Amino acid sequence: MKIAPIIARIAIATLAMTSFAYAATPEELIRPIQDQWAEIKYKAPEKQQEEGYNKLAQQARKLVEQNPGVAEVLIWEGIVLSSEAGAKGGLGALGLAKEARAKLEEAMKLNDKALAGSAYTSLATLYAKVPGWPIGFGDKERAEEYFRKSLAINPNGIDPNFFYGEYLADRSRVGEAKPYLEAALKAPARPGRELADSGRRQEVQALLAKLNKENK
Repeated sequence: MKIAPIIARIAIATLAMTSFAYAATPEELIRPIQDQWAEIKYKAPEKQQEEGYNKLAQQARKLVEQNPGVAEVLIWEGIVLSSEAGAKGGLGALGLAKEARAKLEEAMKLNDKALAGSAYTSLATLYAKVPGWPIGFGDKERAEEYFRKSLAINPNGIDPNFFYGEYLADRSRVGEAKPYLEAALKAPARPGRELADSGRRQEVQALLAKLNKENK
């Protein structure tokens, strides 16, 4: 019996088992994207954010290519593209918004409950903020439908409550908006996402203060 081939086969099998044992979870895959997104969103100067999101979108795209069929990765590519569109603004951002929508819809087909329904939250925000026909694909009714679906999956989450509250406030439905914004402030902390949580709470507080001032 030849020992060398047997040892080689054992080494290959051991390496395969080790790789399987240490395969990254979806949450581990997206953590660097989440962290960089929060740094851009809440720490980078506004003028630098579009470029920052553009570079991050390229990283997210590579991550999707390396991990096909992973809803969580697609969701975060969609989120980054949406953020880049928001930073770019104007009609020039419509292409990015459409690309983000496609990524989020693809993620929903794979697993609409991934990341506590985040695809619904992000899609709802796109439908709420993008201009409607004939310029864009904005649709307030669909936005509301998706916000409600995201809240059905994650009723206590900071993001679905904030974005739905913001949507209601923008629609002059202040009395309806405030309970969702207050719920966002009470949302449980997300481990490892301290900067994102802190920045989002500041946004919630700023919007509540604005609404209270306007409705005295």
